[in-house]
Amino acid sequence: QVQLVESGGGLVQAGGSLRLSCAASGRTFSWSPMGWFRQAPGKEREFVAAISSGGSTYLADSVKGRFTISRDNAKNTVYLQMNSLKPEDTAVYYCAGRPGNIYDANSYAYWGQGTQVTVSS
Repeated sequence: QVQLVESGGGLVQAGGSLRLSCAASGRTFSWSPMGWFRQAPGKEREFVAAISSGGSTYLADSVKGRFTISRDNAKNTVYLQMNSLKPEDTAVYYCAGRPGNIYDANSYAYWGQGTQVTVSS
């Protein structure tokens, strides 16, 4: 059974940092692009970042220069380093794997349960 488990969320003040982790189990995802999405209350799930199997990274314009995505294939884990956090970054953050299109949430086959990130002003 495939599982993606996110961790690292929490409450932080504006300007602070958090690092999210997504640990995969049940199969290796070293061959698969992995993505991070977020969903704020009353809003649709939106693309945040993705990383290819080879390490190429893709970031939403809203987080460029502040967020970094990386992966450790030996640990089957993907990370999202979030710096200079803003109140508008508040959302549930989801890890996802095996996409058809890295920007399209509907194309991902596997999802984690999500982790809450709250940024206070």
